[in-house]
Amino acid sequence: MMTRIILFLLLSFCGKIAAQNDLYKADEITYDIHKTNISKVTFMNGNIPLVEYKKTDILKSFELRPRSDLNIRVFMDNSVVNYLHQLAPELPAETLLKTGNLQFSFYVDGKLIYTENIHHGCNFGSGGNKNTSTVFRVPLTSTKGEDWWAMNMWERFKNNGGEKALNAGTHELKIELRPYIKIGDTIKTGNLIAEGQLKLLIKPIVLTKKQIEVQQIQPGSDWEISNQSFDKKKIEELNSAIGTYNLKEITSVVVIHNGKLLLEEYFNDANRNTLHDTRSAGKSFASTMMGIAIDEGFIKNENQTLNTFYDLKQFTNYEPKKDSVKIRDLLTMSSAFEGSDSNGDSPGNEDNMYPAENWIKFALNLPIDKTKTNGGQWDYFTAGVVVLGDIINKTVAQGLEKYTDEKLFKPLHITNYQWQYTPQKVPNTAGSLQMTSLEYAKYAQLYKNNGLWNGKQVLSPEWVSKTFTKQIQIPERNNEFYGYLFWNKTFAFEGKNYETFYCAGNGGNQFIVFKELPLVIIITSKAYNKQYAHPQAEKIVKDYILPAVLNYKR
Repeated sequence: MMTRIILFLLLSFCGKIAAQNDLYKADEITYDIHKTNISKVTFMNGNIPLVEYKKTDILKSFELRPRSDLNIRVFMDNSVVNYLHQLAPELPAETLLKTGNLQFSFYVDGKLIYTENIHHGCNFGSGGNKNTSTVFRVPLTSTKGEDWWAMNMWERFKNNGGEKALNAGTHELKIELRPYIKIGDTIKTGNLIAEGQLKLLIKPIVLTKKQIEVQQIQPGSDWEISNQSFDKKKIEELNSAIGTYNLKEITSVVVIHNGKLLLEEYFNDANRNTLHDTRSAGKSFASTMMGIAIDEGFIKNENQTLNTFYDLKQFTNYEPKKDSVKIRDLLTMSSAFEGSDSNGDSPGNEDNMYPAENWIKFALNLPIDKTKTNGGQWDYFTAGVVVLGDIINKTVAQGLEKYTDEKLFKPLHITNYQWQYTPQKVPNTAGSLQMTSLEYAKYAQLYKNNGLWNGKQVLSPEWVSKTFTKQIQIPERNNEFYGYLFWNKTFAFEGKNYETFYCAGNGGNQFIVFKELPLVIIITSKAYNKQYAHPQAEKIVKDYILPAVLNYKR
């Protein structure tokens, strides 16, 4: 104990000398747990508040499961910006924070597996900042619905050798932190500022027979149960892959064959009554309701321009090019607005919209991108879909919510759903329209039926045809296109191509309609912001469902 106190006093003395050259006065080290763990990366089970964090909470070993809450708390003797200042004393704080941050190095059993220079925008969340904070907490894994950069970093570590290194058994994980800055193409790394070790116990997952076998479809839904034969072994393989977490965070897989319910599988605590947050898959409903509103004459056609619905001169950044933005341009993500969800620096990025008090004003206030022409270039633009919802809401009788319920949900007998809303209490067509998997299947099957449901034409065949047309090429994707708020791709399977149109949402959520095959597939998942989310949805289709349905030998 005396040695630790002497070390702390020496560090404090040296810190006072170094602090004379710091850009900011770092937070004082007041907690005993901090004083005894300076320059340490500590591990804990879940988020234990700093004021409650004790020596006994610091983990020495941990059983790492597919669903766990492994957190780290890092104790430093200075702030991040001051560490960066030591690397490049000639640069101001603003430049340092835009060119550098912390470098994480992951070791397993003494071998360096992965190093990542975290993006300069990564911060410590609420209650901390890189100018003054000397301690921070981040989750590496979480079951609490958290969505942090650190969890994505942990996934990249696993994808780049970590998963292979952390096989069944006991392993030693070590994490090292250093400051870094990037000037031009040169990365400069500083001295070690914190490190920590943890023994990880990895147990093999053993599934029961019930977890593996094909789940029995229960009666009581609106769906007629199919008697079509399929390869049950392939579905058992799928269930095993999901159960052992080789396919991650899948919550349901539903297959409709020839209009009948063939497969209904639930995982990870989901069931038939679960409302799934399928994020941007809900955008497609804006296209559906636009088609119905056009069919009923509330809106003339998709070539109507924004200036017929809004006085665009009342919004900032007006120029005549805004007047010529068509409904079709918003349906195909090809308007000339300076809005791109794939570009974090774009003023129209959706992350800039959500804090705004009025999302419509946010969208219509955006400038025009001089490099774009309306209808000429695909660029994912969530705010434009919100505008579509507002156009429908202000044009149809009784507003979008009641109109959707009357014209779409009631005919399909969709009763179990939940909207999210804009700040103006309009249904949010950006996404997150929550439903059960079987309700989503009705929606997708409506398109497979060419707009017909139980003998009633809910959506015109003409609108379905336009929606399921390759309206525009998706850049940097080979042979993939976009329709009216539906995606398009073709599955290659055993020498044949099968074209699909589908709804897609963050997390790996997909509602897939095959054009030639009598097949509709619903996949719901909570792998939000994970790189593997959509690739594993495609894997489910190609490696399991298509072989099970198309290759079955009677």
